[in-house]
Amino acid sequence: MKTVRTWILLADGTRARIVCNTGPGKGLEEVRGMEFEGDNSRSGDIMADRPGRTFDSAGAHRHAMEPHSDPQREAKRSFAAELVATLQDQLQDQAFDRLVLVAAPATLGDIRKALPKPLLAVVYAEIAKDLVHIPNQELGDHLADVLAV
Repeated sequence: MKTVRTWILLADGTRARIVCNTGPGKGLEEVRGMEFEGDNSRSGDIMADRPGRTFDSAGAHRHAMEPHSDPQREAKRSFAAELVATLQDQLQDQAFDRLVLVAAPATLGDIRKALPKPLLAVVYAEIAKDLVHIPNQELGDHLADVLAV
């Protein structure tokens, strides 16, 4: 009987790692080369310059302009898209059979939006929690509802 390899993606907006489970009672092992760091800059660091200025439509008054998007939020969306691209490549290489997504709620939403159909087909479960900093030995308790570790 073939061993089912379940990858668990643990992510927040700036960090991610992947662990693998090969069956009930087998525990979790880090997948080598599958630790990721995104841009951890604060909005204030990214937008250190003063905002642009604009003139009143009538008169000589000037006003500061607000940015159209939050650069920090965009960086997190981009990070999620990079994670999905890596997972897609690994799925094509048959590195895993099932996928469990465990991410902070906003990050989980970003990942969901970026998932292509082939990857979506192997998603076994989703957990909206930030567990990226939890040691592997303690993850089993958090995953008990979806996976027998």
